[in-house]
Amino acid sequence: MSKNIKMIALDLDGTTFNSRGTISGETLGALEWAHLNGIHVVVCTGRVWDKLPSEIFKIKGLEYVITCNGAMITDVLNSEVIYENPISPDSVETVMEILKNESFSVDVSIGGKAYIDAGEYYDIKENGSDFRSPDYVLNTRYPVKNLNDFVIKNKTCVENINMVFRNLSDQRRMEHVLSRLDNITITSSFHNNLEVGGETTTKANALLFLLEKLGLTDEHLMAFGDSPNDLSMLQMAKIGVVMGNAGEHIKCQGDFVTLSNDENGIAFAIKKLLTTNGKKYNL
Repeated sequence: MSKNIKMIALDLDGTTFNSRGTISGETLGALEWAHLNGIHVVVCTGRVWDKLPSEIFKIKGLEYVITCNGAMITDVLNSEVIYENPISPDSVETVMEILKNESFSVDVSIGGKAYIDAGEYYDIKENGSDFRSPDYVLNTRYPVKNLNDFVIKNKTCVENINMVFRNLSDQRRMEHVLSRLDNITITSSFHNNLEVGGETTTKANALLFLLEKLGLTDEHLMAFGDSPNDLSMLQMAKIGVVMGNAGEHIKCQGDFVTLSNDENGIAFAIKKLLTTNGKKYNL
């Protein structure tokens, strides 16, 4: 049981959100207890700032949100971006050159918003999709006439390049191709996607910046996650908590496996592992 945790970092999808896309009362209660006992609560997600679900702002005391897998940190209270770590312009050009003749789905995060080619957007609107959520695309992506040209014009502020694959053989092929490139990171947040970030863009590095800003170290961090894009923070944290709904290849990377996101896994771990000011949280 730890008495020294001063920050909790939360992945969203598959972790803080249950399968209905909401945060349970039990989870909110545990996080409020942490906040009231001097623990900083930080959202750390692969999503973009512009389309964050309003649900997260039910978390009492939420101060900072890390988006795009660590490319940006926003001070929620002051509505101020305090950290940016985008992909280098040269790397953006290289990756987009590789992708421009491919047929799988691509969207790109720039300046806190996510963009998709208009042709794909309106095709999904008309015909749906059998390999990614139509509602998610239509509600979180902005259509642009020519995605490749748009990205190149804005190459100095690209946070994330996301690919979603119908065929997993394409995913494996692209991971092999992209892994040969320097100055980028490659990760994924669900089974059929790949995401390109900057050379040092990870959730862990964004959290290290924030910890230092607050006079803390990784010894003060508890992190919750369920996917490959969470591994950097799970491995860095003093206590890396993996959700029970995560794959076995993720579970073996953490310090503690909690209950699933549909079983209030965050609240269970806080009750099990944390004590502060001589107090434990009780469900």
